[in-house]
Amino acid sequence: MGGASIPPRRRHSLAAGRVSAARITLLTDFGTRDGFVGAVKGVLAALAPGVIVDDISHDVPAGDIRAAGHALSRYWRRYPEGTVHLVVVDPGVGTGRRALACSAARRFLVAPDNGVLTPVLATSGSRCFGIEGSAHPAPISPTFHARDVFAPVAALLASGSTLSLVGPAVDDPVVVYEPEAMRMGEAGLGAVVGVDRFGNATTNLPGGWVEDRSVVEVAGLRLVVCGTYGDVASGDALALVDSEGWIEVAVRDGSAADLLSLGAGTPVRLNPS
Repeated sequence: MGGASIPPRRRHSLAAGRVSAARITLLTDFGTRDGFVGAVKGVLAALAPGVIVDDISHDVPAGDIRAAGHALSRYWRRYPEGTVHLVVVDPGVGTGRRALACSAARRFLVAPDNGVLTPVLATSGSRCFGIEGSAHPAPISPTFHARDVFAPVAALLASGSTLSLVGPAVDDPVVVYEPEAMRMGEAGLGAVVGVDRFGNATTNLPGGWVEDRSVVEVAGLRLVVCGTYGDVASGDALALVDSEGWIEVAVRDGSAADLLSLGAGTPVRLNPS
């Protein structure tokens, strides 16, 4: 990072490659006890006063890029066009990894180039730019780029700055590839790709593959695909299609991850009956 400043440009049209936003979302692995989130939000407030900042979560497991990407995939498109999504789960902070400002589906994202934006980069027409220089007069700490690099750029984008002013175009952002489910005749072969705070295990099996009386085989169990958690008794395991359209393995009033020892990579099979 150099010391050149990035000049703001306000209220230009999206069609001209410029942004106007009144909202920033914030997703980190910082927790809330140490003041790190406050430092980032202080920069946002100083540089973009009046802009709404939504705390998505600060409980992403430390350094877990895939978990952050899964969380991002649930909400980024649901915000209005022009929203700036600031995502900082950055185990490589201070190293040679790039910093990015991106646009996709007329929304904007600021994050380290470590794969955390994978769910967004698959969007047609997405563009990325490398952040060069500082948009803030304070020195850049090599261990706190969220405060000194990412937050200032997010604030400028939310205030209407031109996206391309942050630095050069990046054509090869880091993408973290997830395994894809496969069809084997009428069956589907997949795996667990994530576990949420309830212990529900998300798989890469599309809910669109479910038919009447479909059965999920996992951890030695055969689970009929249900409509919702209340379709089974408390403590029972079940499969269902989650709110994002993927097959999920759960335990009513319990944790499927704990009860069935499920984790990323656990094989899952979908059978027609």
